[in-house]
Amino acid sequence: MPIYEYECNHCSFRFERKRKFSENTPVSCPQCGSNTQRIFSPVPIIFKGSGFYSTDNRQNYSRPAHKGDTDKTVTGNMESKGDTDDHGNKSDE
Repeated sequence: MPIYEYECNHCSFRFERKRKFSENTPVSCPQCGSNTQRIFSPVPIIFKGSGFYSTDNRQNYSRPAHKGDTDKTVTGNMESKGDTDDHGNKSDE
């Protein structure tokens, strides 16, 4: 059962009450007996483990593309080859 926080409309007393999800009966203030209003507060979210941050997916920015390819290096989404000019054309040596 969840715990809900309430505030009295008359004396502003705040208190918690454990109630079922299906329970819709009004809650009265334990101090003065007046009507109350349920308080909604943000829930803290804690991200644990890998995959939540942009740096988790990129362990090594520059790594070999395949085991046998030593002249290819993968950088981001682009491949650069050993003997190419700025436009990706192979140079003639």
